[in-house]
Amino acid sequence: MSYAHGPGVERMPEWLARPIAAPGRQSHVSGLLDELELNTVCESSRCPNKGECFGAGTATFLVMGDACTRSCRFCAVDQTSPAPLDPDEPRRVAEAAVGMRLGHVVVTCVTRDDVEDGGSRYLAAVVRALRTRLSDASVEVLTSDFAGDLAQVDVVLDAGPDVFDHNVETVPRLYGSVRPEADYQRSLAVLSRAHAHPSRVPVKSGLMVGLGETHDEIVRVIRDIRATGCCALTIGQYLRPSKRSAPVEEFVTPERFERLAEAARAVGFTAVASGPFVRSSYRAAGLLEELRRDA
Repeated sequence: MSYAHGPGVERMPEWLARPIAAPGRQSHVSGLLDELELNTVCESSRCPNKGECFGAGTATFLVMGDACTRSCRFCAVDQTSPAPLDPDEPRRVAEAAVGMRLGHVVVTCVTRDDVEDGGSRYLAAVVRALRTRLSDASVEVLTSDFAGDLAQVDVVLDAGPDVFDHNVETVPRLYGSVRPEADYQRSLAVLSRAHAHPSRVPVKSGLMVGLGETHDEIVRVIRDIRATGCCALTIGQYLRPSKRSAPVEEFVTPERFERLAEAARAVGFTAVASGPFVRSSYRAAGLLEELRRDA
């Protein structure tokens, strides 16, 4: 089954219907982000959870610009030539986090293969800025694969985040069509390197389902991720963000999401979030609490 935008599309199943989010602090969050000229993955990736998260006063910061050097077919982020890195952005991210009174800050980035270190020192600067302004807040970073330069993983972790996240995204068979510039083994190597870092911070990864993978393929990937030492996993439904993106091949049922969660727990994951609307940074503070509780 495929899914496409436009007239005549097949209706999504009832479990993907979301209630309208309560306004809450949406206007405050949107206004602050606009004032500080900051990007969020909530908006750039057209995340279905944006209303809930903004209403709750949270957001996931997207740094290093709003354009990516790669052409992943699941992503809505612009795939054009990125602008030069903005040296003031780390300060503004920290200012926004203070203004939003965040207790847990999630920072992700576009992939910058055009930058020598892949942006590792820039991410480290964001972490340090957050540490300076919000000494009591926890900080989670969701990084690229740094084009396989594993030393850059250490640069980010040396800055002292509380969680290191790198998403494997999908099964190896689909990398060529969905993540053409990425490499499955390279992503696993990033997770292994992060787990081996002396800081011993929790390592997290994420998967999408509904792109045409089989249940057994996903279970094998779950095992591969766990073998790196990764202890937290998110699994969510892929939803097509634009007409140029890969089609949805299947809407996975909540029952199957629970089966995948059980498979992850069975191989030793400490914290698992698996469900249709789960995303890497969705309710990330709760997943960190689960990790700390079971440590």
